[in-house]
Amino acid sequence: MINRDFYLNRIKHNMWNGEIKVITGIRRCGKSVLLFELFYNYLLETGIKDDHIIKIELDQRKYYKFRNPITLCEYVEGIVQSKKDEKFFLFIDEVQFTQKVVDKEYGNIEVTIYDMLNELKAYKNLDVYVTGSNSKALSSDIATEFRGRATQIHVYPFCFEEYYSFVGGDEHKALEQFMLYGGMPRVVGMQDEKDKKDYLSSLYKELYIKDVVERNKIEREDILNDILDFLASQISSLTNPTNIANALSSMRNEKIDSGLVSRYVKHTTDSFLITIARRYDVKGKTYFNYPNKYYYADVGLRNARLNYRQYDPGHIMENIVYNELIRRGYSVDVGVVYDRKNGSNIPKEIDFVVNDGDKKLYIQSAFQMDTTVKENSELKSLMLTKDFFKKIIVRLDIPHNYYDDNGIFHCNLIDFLLGKIELF
Repeated sequence: MINRDFYLNRIKHNMWNGEIKVITGIRRCGKSVLLFELFYNYLLETGIKDDHIIKIELDQRKYYKFRNPITLCEYVEGIVQSKKDEKFFLFIDEVQFTQKVVDKEYGNIEVTIYDMLNELKAYKNLDVYVTGSNSKALSSDIATEFRGRATQIHVYPFCFEEYYSFVGGDEHKALEQFMLYGGMPRVVGMQDEKDKKDYLSSLYKELYIKDVVERNKIEREDILNDILDFLASQISSLTNPTNIANALSSMRNEKIDSGLVSRYVKHTTDSFLITIARRYDVKGKTYFNYPNKYYYADVGLRNARLNYRQYDPGHIMENIVYNELIRRGYSVDVGVVYDRKNGSNIPKEIDFVVNDGDKKLYIQSAFQMDTTVKENSELKSLMLTKDFFKKIIVRLDIPHNYYDDNGIFHCNLIDFLLGKIELF
């Protein structure tokens, strides 16, 4: 068992904050284990009695009756009202299985689980936690239903630090495996490489794609698959729906509408499978509409999507760095600065503009910086900002960390991923 202290600490921090805690994230990333095992065990260790933790797992037959939200609410109320001077915890897993019902007693009013949970939230001796997602209701939808009345705790697949805490051994060999197969929890425990590949491919085809198709009533699943292939092959590269539509039109020899592509891309981001990083003008302090960068929530899923044919470590490394930054809760954009030397106006890219409240820094991801041309290119974008915010180049080809003559911090990738570097 990997403890996932990062998320567990976030849950602890939000205990008894008066809001419903909604655990969100891509399917099969470990949301239920986090709540029903790790947090549950923590509560027991701190002296909470087992019968004061109300667990309802709606995908199990013995809890089917609680798919009726009124029945669920009345059951919980019966427990917490009987002992108003004692504190209780409510865990609901797979909350999307609940159904809308009509309350005939109060004029045939339609009642949902969200109505009932908001009612339960009012009890001062009850702390409520929910999780769940499938084709009928993604975890993003569940969080939206509680908008303004919930704390969202977003869970990602295992980061490298969590992964390495389980596999141990040589850090570089562990990173090679992580870059290939990613951090989906079940994959980490597998030993056979074919089993890993088969599982990731099955997740993609039998779970994620079906969820997106069923939930959004997608008619052109073939185009959705082509879009996912294109985004997988273009991680860390700038693109937009028009470019994608043009590429697909050429490949398929049929006209593909960019509006259709835009909608399908949004469906994949709503499911947390893919994340968009927007471009930001560092000097002008404005966002561009297009193009943007797209990253996969898990690089193992990305590699499985391409059947492991397109393994480009530089782009995969950038995807992993991006995931690590957003996992830590930072706001992350793709930076643009302009080289105006000799009257030119050439845009230069900074991989990541990272914000933590009112603090900011810049990060370049560089798998290797062997040549002078490459090094100058990476450094030049950072120097063009002409400000005093911290500047970092994350690299895999250096044995130790150092500051160069320009005050730029060169950071080893493994140290960065293992949390050995203090960014701010």
